[in-house]
Amino acid sequence: MFKTVPFSTYVEFPLDEMHRRAHEYLVHMRRRRTIREFSDRPVSREIIESCILAAGTAPSGANLQPWQFVAVADAAVKHRIREEAEVEEAEFYTSKAPAEWLAALEPLGTDPNKPFLEIAPWLIVIFAKSYDLLPDGRKVKNYYAAESVGIATGMLITALHTSGLATLTHTPSPMGFLNKILGRPDNERPFLVLVTGYPAPGVEIPERALHKKSLTEIATFV
Repeated sequence: MFKTVPFSTYVEFPLDEMHRRAHEYLVHMRRRRTIREFSDRPVSREIIESCILAAGTAPSGANLQPWQFVAVADAAVKHRIREEAEVEEAEFYTSKAPAEWLAALEPLGTDPNKPFLEIAPWLIVIFAKSYDLLPDGRKVKNYYAAESVGIATGMLITALHTSGLATLTHTPSPMGFLNKILGRPDNERPFLVLVTGYPAPGVEIPERALHKKSLTEIATFV
């Protein structure tokens, strides 16, 4: 049965406050940067939980919420993830990646070594679920799973940034080893590894990362 409830959570702001909030959010997000050197300072589980719950409010196809977030703090598990990821990364850099891709990565200074996978206090491995299983074993297809998980991931990055943490999106290819290490079922496909924690003291970022496209380059108003 199709049932509705009042939309009681909406809050309308005066126009001047809307402008202020929009501008302040822009300034806040312009401070966000991807980093590759993390401190090993601990981050409380409660912060990670709140950020994941915020990501879980994302819109999704038919509200099926086809995501699974596996938050990893265990040192031994992080070590295994790093070992497997570096195997895939070494193959990528030496034989898989086309020259154009390597040229695009060169200004960012990336290479097959991924120490941040062990140093950062948390790895949040995000899985997209192509289907769910009902208690009786029947499969329920999840619609627009990749798009939905992508939106939730963006919201998670924003939540972590807002809480005062830095992040890095890491996508070794292929990523099937994550299912094995983390004991995830076949209906879950690894989407990415989100590394999060405090920046290492004195961390630097590629100069290229400061350059973001202008409004006219990314938007069209009709």
